Amino acid sequence: MDDAGEIHAFGRSLRRESSVWSRGGDDLFSRSSRDEDDEEALRWAALEKLPTYDRARTAVLAMPEGELKEVNVEKLGAQEKHALLQRIAWVGDDHERFLSKFKDRVDRVGIQLPTIEVRYDNLNVEAEAYVGSRGLPTILNTYANVLEGLANALHLTPNRKQKISILHNVSGIIKPHRMTLLLGPPGAGKTSLLLALAGTLPSSLKMSGDIIYNGHTMDEFVPRRSAAYVSQHDLHMAELTVRETVNFSAKCQGIGHRYDLLMELSRREKEENIKPDPETDIYLKLPRQESRKPRWSQITF
Repeated sequence: MDDAGEIHAFGRSLRRESSVWSRGGDDLFSRSSRDEDDEEALRWAALEKLPTYDRARTAVLAMPEGELKEVNVEKLGAQEKHALLQRIAWVGDDHERFLSKFKDRVDRVGIQLPTIEVRYDNLNVEAEAYVGSRGLPTILNTYANVLEGLANALHLTPNRKQKISILHNVSGIIKPHRMTLLLGPPGAGKTSLLLALAGTLPSSLKMSGDIIYNGHTMDEFVPRRSAAYVSQHDLHMAELTVRETVNFSAKCQGIGHRYDLLMELSRREKEENIKPDPETDIYLKLPRQESRKPRWSQITF
């Protein structure tokens, strides 16, 4: 009977010690979690006190050891770049997740992203070309075309090229936030239409009609800053690395409205005391800084 009582008392003692250890473990983890939250809150509070211009260049980066570090995106060290790649590596594999987080961030402060509506009315594209046997790519025709071109320039012979209509009275509207699918048989003029809308139609083709971007005609702005045509055969400079090619394209394209959007987004978040997602925040700030200060000396040909 005494043995049974001792065993029962020993069991109750173990349960009490287990309960104390469990509560102590919970308190330990809760304190650790609270400390991390407090540290993160302090980091963001310090970031919010910076001027808008400096805040657009500064972000909070989580290091591999769990430390939160305030970094300047223009002056990242090797260890910070490694930590950054680990934090944003998912962006290339999950664009939908990134765009959803970016949209939620913009919607919280009520910023309307710029949109473009493209209208084209009575668009015509014509070309002059030889037809029949003269249109065949033979050596004899090549020399004949050169000689005839010189004679036409000197007004010695009439132009024997015939006009070919590629697009005839084409009209339509491309609405913002819409994906437009252009279908047609080969030779229907799909490429010519896209080139005309992007403002990159070859000078050898004659275009008439109206193309309007948000109420502005093609001579009132630079269409290449808003639209681009990507051909099926992508030409590139083999001497450049992938990074140099992307940087070169970004510098030619310019920063556009992205810098103003980032500044306005940062200002409104500060006014409404909204803390952005750290991963989205630092990812948005990086490309803006790369393109804001061009360094042409980094690109060699």
